[in-house]
Amino acid sequence: MYLVLWNFAVISVHSQIDAPPRPNIIIFLTDDLGYGDLGSYGHPFIKTPHLDQFAKEGVRMTDMHSAATVCSPSRAAILTGRNGYRSGFYNIAGFFGTTLDSNEITLPELLQEEGYETAFFGKWHLSKLESPKEVSVNEMGFDYSLATSVNAFGTGPRNPEKFIRNGVPEGPMDGWYVDIVSREAADWISGKRDKDKPFFIIISTNEPHTPIDPPKDFASLYDTEELRSLTQQISYGGVKRPEKDIFQYAKEYYGTVSQVDDSFGALMQFIDKQGLRDSTLVVFTSDNGPEYPVTLEESHGEWEDPIRDKCFGSPGILRGMKRFPYEGGHRVPGLIRWPGHIPAGTVSHQLFNGTDFLPTICKLTGAAVPEDRTIDGTDAFNAFLGKDYEREVLPIWFFLLNSSHMPGMAQMAMRYEDYVLVGRLAPRRENFNLIPKEGNFPAVDWLKTAVPDTFELYDIKNDPGQTTDIAQQEYATCLELIPQMQQLWLDIRDEGPWWGRIPN
Repeated sequence: MYLVLWNFAVISVHSQIDAPPRPNIIIFLTDDLGYGDLGSYGHPFIKTPHLDQFAKEGVRMTDMHSAATVCSPSRAAILTGRNGYRSGFYNIAGFFGTTLDSNEITLPELLQEEGYETAFFGKWHLSKLESPKEVSVNEMGFDYSLATSVNAFGTGPRNPEKFIRNGVPEGPMDGWYVDIVSREAADWISGKRDKDKPFFIIISTNEPHTPIDPPKDFASLYDTEELRSLTQQISYGGVKRPEKDIFQYAKEYYGTVSQVDDSFGALMQFIDKQGLRDSTLVVFTSDNGPEYPVTLEESHGEWEDPIRDKCFGSPGILRGMKRFPYEGGHRVPGLIRWPGHIPAGTVSHQLFNGTDFLPTICKLTGAAVPEDRTIDGTDAFNAFLGKDYEREVLPIWFFLLNSSHMPGMAQMAMRYEDYVLVGRLAPRRENFNLIPKEGNFPAVDWLKTAVPDTFELYDIKNDPGQTTDIAQQEYATCLELIPQMQQLWLDIRDEGPWWGRIPN
């Protein structure tokens, strides 16, 4: 097992908590929400009053990270505590036949063993739920589920048609996706669960992922000419946007974020009225950084994706967006409330990664962390208190299968204290091709044999926008970190399956 040299200072994780009660747990996971998209994270005009208030009631994390820069590996990591690449999620589910392996041990399975009742509502994106050959949500530890395999494609987020309830197609449902999953979660909490048991829920929204189509009342909040100039001042992490005028769609993205805020606020009001406020740990976060419109340069003039013209999410001061291994691709909003255990009004600058959910929640609930496999995360509850903690495996983020669409872009980033090492794999010898040829996957063959050999180094504390590569100035640090990145990459790379390879 890969061991790193750097550890946070060792502090008892619950130094301020005497025998804490086992909380109910809600993870409210948005899709493609940017680090800079909420009022509490500095957005100059998107209205998010409920989330801004929620931030004051618990902790606002300034260094919260999804475990990957795209959806499926990020979601796999939340459930398993392992980097999604160990499970073979080199891209989103479905690429190369990728699906969640039933041999993975998940957080809800561990909580079931400790008497928790578990439920999942919303976007799954770890297997094709319509296929009997792939694992279902319920088979991976959830007692109850209302889920879609992917997003609200087809009809869009309004009156979505592809929900599956406990393995059975539900048919069209009235309302918007985020409101449906929030409402269904509330119904389950109030009437469908065993109230003698604590509960664990994941609520996973479509919004603000494409297709973007909010209620008119929310979009109209931003239907003003004044916003044109303000929108042009928003940072997009240095990611190039199309030259065509897509401003007319901005109000729909902003309205969608406000819609998420409204739905989340209604859910928290429900939790309070049920008398569950003090006994429930609630996490609000995102699965990766914000999406961006397609440029013809990115696609080599071969394709366009008009629904992405509505993407106006922002990484704030960070560099990069979704897919990019720079901070904007994986540093995300993180708001956590647990009254009496997380002091209200806390702002924490400690790092928390998506792989940390499993070991952190296991510690809180008394569940055992699996010992027969590598767990990349750590018990990082102290991060919610703004305190130090010990970490054994350095956080690392990937997006490898992207080089034809974003030539020259780095494929990975690793964090060590205030340093971020960015790495590029040795170039492929053949053109990138997502379409398998005669059952083989050239892109997978490349990543399963490549090693990072070109590097950049950033001081993330003093340069959060990653504007200045200090690899030459900090040459000794760079030399210390490069073998750690390479060793960690090899460990993760070699554990993941080789899709398309014919077994010997």
